[in-house]
Amino acid sequence: MRLFSSSVLALALIAVGPSAGAQQPYPTRPITVVVPFAAGGPTDVMTRILGQHMSQTLGQQIVVENVTGGGGSIGAARVAKAAPDGYTMVMGNLGTHGAAVGLYKNLSYDPRVDFEPVMLVASTPMALIVRKTFPAGTLKDLTAYAAAHPHKLTFGSAGTGSISHLTYLLYTHLTNTQIEHVPYRGSSQSMNDLISGQIDMSFEQVVSAGPTILAGAVKALAVTAPRRAAAIPEVSSATEAGLPELQTTAWTACFSPRERRNRSPSASTRRSTKPCAMRPWPSGSRNWAPTCRRKASARRRRWASSCAAKSTDGCR
Repeated sequence: MRLFSSSVLALALIAVGPSAGAQQPYPTRPITVVVPFAAGGPTDVMTRILGQHMSQTLGQQIVVENVTGGGGSIGAARVAKAAPDGYTMVMGNLGTHGAAVGLYKNLSYDPRVDFEPVMLVASTPMALIVRKTFPAGTLKDLTAYAAAHPHKLTFGSAGTGSISHLTYLLYTHLTNTQIEHVPYRGSSQSMNDLISGQIDMSFEQVVSAGPTILAGAVKALAVTAPRRAAAIPEVSSATEAGLPELQTTAWTACFSPRERRNRSPSASTRRSTKPCAMRPWPSGSRNWAPTCRRKASARRRRWASSCAAKSTDGCR
């Protein structure tokens, strides 16, 4: 995993604070960083660690607030409506600031015009993990089992539109398998149910899944990268496992609300912008553009429409 310096992020926050013409130096009060996922997940843990160091660098408290639901879109929407004064940020990712455009018909924000990217914070591949009692021991075995038992396996994600859900969409598309999706409010909840055997499989960030894999609480079948991950070197890459197209990068970036006068009010302009065309991101994230635009996918339409129609309580 690539993790960028908290001191650099602190300097980046200063750069997006009040304009240079302001009378008071920035920051003069606590900064709220919204984590749009449940406490205990990789984004939450990373944000709290960074927040401690950033607080020391900036001389102000960093308040981490968890606003869950909608695969992170609810928390992102809250920050999109906040004042663009540098005191409210969000830790976004591919789901909240890329694929959400293609997944939700009535998204209340537009990540392409409502946010200003502050800094790329971290990036890591995903690990395909299954419960330790699962009969398959390789990616090929899993795919064969899923093909022979359609709709029998359950997949847990951090929520519809999250990076784990998107990786699931890519995997089922590439393998033409039917696996039931169980959306949670965060990856920590889905991981707990996977360890206890209540669900069959999940895609988790290597940085958070690594200790659980090494402890033997779950089985790892592949890493969504062309090469093995240093944190779990015994786990094959997707290329080695026979599915080289299964490559995704879970990136996390800090965003601030963009000033209203710089936002495009034209709906036609928003519609003309290609989904998931945000730059700059890690090169792996660009592979998602074709997936997000695949409107004809019956599976994605079903999940996007069903989740959009539900309240946040509709996802476990």
